[in-house]
Amino acid sequence: MEVVETIPKLRPRAVDGHKGDFGKVCIIAGSVGMSGAAALAGRAALRGGAGLVRVATAESALATVASIEPCFTTTGLPEDASGRISAKAVNKILDLAGEHDATAFGPGIGQSRGLCSVAEAIVQQEGLRLVIDADGLNNLSRLSGWSAKVKGRLVLTPHPGEMRRLWRGIFREQMPEKRLEQAVEFAQRTGVVVVLKGAGTVVAGSERVYTNCSGNAGMATAGAGDVLTGLITALMGQGLDGFKAAVLGVYVHGLAGDIAAEKTGQVSLIATDIIECLGEAFGRVV
Repeated sequence: MEVVETIPKLRPRAVDGHKGDFGKVCIIAGSVGMSGAAALAGRAALRGGAGLVRVATAESALATVASIEPCFTTTGLPEDASGRISAKAVNKILDLAGEHDATAFGPGIGQSRGLCSVAEAIVQQEGLRLVIDADGLNNLSRLSGWSAKVKGRLVLTPHPGEMRRLWRGIFREQMPEKRLEQAVEFAQRTGVVVVLKGAGTVVAGSERVYTNCSGNAGMATAGAGDVLTGLITALMGQGLDGFKAAVLGVYVHGLAGDIAAEKTGQVSLIATDIIECLGEAFGRVV
């Protein structure tokens, strides 16, 4: 297992580049009452450098999501009686994913049988570059044997509780106590890239592992994970493989949080502060 310490960089932008050169990203997120998660992920993808960002959300949440940020486009998806994306959205979601360079699934979507079927369908798409977070992970963990069905290139971004649910859903034996061992073993046995969030976030692939050094306790705030999801997806859309996109995304996300904490203090830091400081963070890395 190679221990990675160098932070990847994006290649320089061509002076004659256009928005189509920097990745088309689709964020499948949000539900009634959780429109902020979708908007945060979409806005972070924009600040992460994606040339085009589309946020696909439950129809009833669409107007709210669209009103938060004018720079991404939106698509409404069929929903269930509770305002969550329904199983009827599967074909539309698969079409959208196929039209984009990278896709995120999960922030603010909630949990249901219909969303489990969406999760099952999307991980089986050949070659799809996909980030799964939040309730996307919780729906995935309810599927028996999902890891054997994966045909895409997945990045999973669990916090410790989501990691326990994912582990119990696949493996019979007890999860290792140490975070590094949890991430590495899960990545090696499933073939996905794991971003195990928390102090000293661990990024693990089948052959490489990285432990993050940026970030602070002020980032333990609602929406910070949605920001990370959008950021990693944007970096994948710009051509980085899942592991490198995750390492760069985690580091820049934490660095932006450190910059934000210098301005607001840790107590008052909120997720939008992280987004607003991404430009300065990239300036220190790229």
